[in-house]
Amino acid sequence: MEKIIPKQESWLVLTDFGKRSKHIAEKNFTVVTEFILLGLTDHAELKLVLFVLFLVIYAVTLVGNLGVIFLIQITPKLHTPMYFFLSCLSFGDACYSSAIAPKMLLNFLVVKGTISFSACMVQHLCFGVFVTTEGFLLSIMTYDLYVAIANPLLYGVAMSKRKCVGLVIGSWICGIINSLVHTISLGRLSFCRLNVVSHFFCDIPSLLKLSCSDSSMNELLLLIFSGVIAMATFLIVIISYVFIVFAILRIHSAAGRQRAFSTCASHLTAVTIFYVTLSFSYIQPSSQYSVEQEKVVSVFYTLVIPMLNPLIYSLRNKEVKDAVKRAVETKYFPC
Repeated sequence: MEKIIPKQESWLVLTDFGKRSKHIAEKNFTVVTEFILLGLTDHAELKLVLFVLFLVIYAVTLVGNLGVIFLIQITPKLHTPMYFFLSCLSFGDACYSSAIAPKMLLNFLVVKGTISFSACMVQHLCFGVFVTTEGFLLSIMTYDLYVAIANPLLYGVAMSKRKCVGLVIGSWICGIINSLVHTISLGRLSFCRLNVVSHFFCDIPSLLKLSCSDSSMNELLLLIFSGVIAMATFLIVIISYVFIVFAILRIHSAAGRQRAFSTCASHLTAVTIFYVTLSFSYIQPSSQYSVEQEKVVSVFYTLVIPMLNPLIYSLRNKEVKDAVKRAVETKYFPC
């Protein structure tokens, strides 16, 4: 015969069950207030070597990119849309390297590299803004190259100062919106118990793996926003270079064609390195995913590429090399 529990007794039973469940939940799930970044290695003997290596890389990155900006500012001949975009690219490289490198370098010197939840969100926000803006700037620079080669006589009119500033501001707005969407959605997730990030910075795929709540919406937003932005900027680059090639082939003189190809060489090198590393990092089958491999690739596009860009544009660009030579001669050989 079924036992009937009085209404008042059943309420007490449910209340007691609810209290015990809450106690168990609080005991098993502790809200995460900080993350532990595992970094590139856990071998103490390698940490000092890597610290020196990446300190040099970061120093070269800052000196190179800030040097390019300063050189463009003091050289009237470089006050053109092409070099305006290059100075904006250098500023972005210096910023997004600075979003990653200082904390990474500090973690090489401590036993356990920790970062607070709020600092992690800020790092993710800054990195997202700068890397997205870089992609847009590289595509804009490709379009600028096409205009310079296809319509050199109308270049100043087609790429007016107002239009250039508008394109740069638009790139930054897109970067901010993209990063804010991912950071806000990431901040709404719950992180319980697990707080060890198998990376050297707060990368969103690594953080999503630690969430104890449903992150399917975050993954969908990441796929949609990142996919659309990557495809849009990459298509602009591809289409622009197709038109650039046709424009170069229409140049009659061999010297003119050589000069045009030389103008594109540095930018094409920077674009190729940027998209190849990002594609290798984010567009690969899950079966081939390797955490250690991901770390190495991440080092390349977060720290090495910002260092290489000013070197690429300086070593492969005659106008920049001439400006550097004149600046050195004016500084050390004024007579």
